[in-house]
Amino acid sequence: MAMKAQDIEDLIRAGFPKATITITDLAGDGNHYAAEVVDESFRGQNRVQQQRAVYAALKGAMDGKDGALHALALTTKVPE
Repeated sequence: MAMKAQDIEDLIRAGFPKATITITDLAGDGNHYAAEVVDESFRGQNRVQQQRAVYAALKGAMDGKDGALHALALTTKVPE
């Protein structure tokens, strides 16, 4: 079953409560999303570390062929 954008945001928000989070349904099919997460906690981390932290917040939603979230294009940033 596909995830809703709000479900994705809720999972990320649980790990990054002060982040600015933007979720976009890329194909309009509820399976291919883009997420931009801007959070101060990323300061001093490289992009791989930032993205791993966000994927960890998704709590396995993308794991395996039966994961609820099929694809996520992820952008992470530190606030300017």
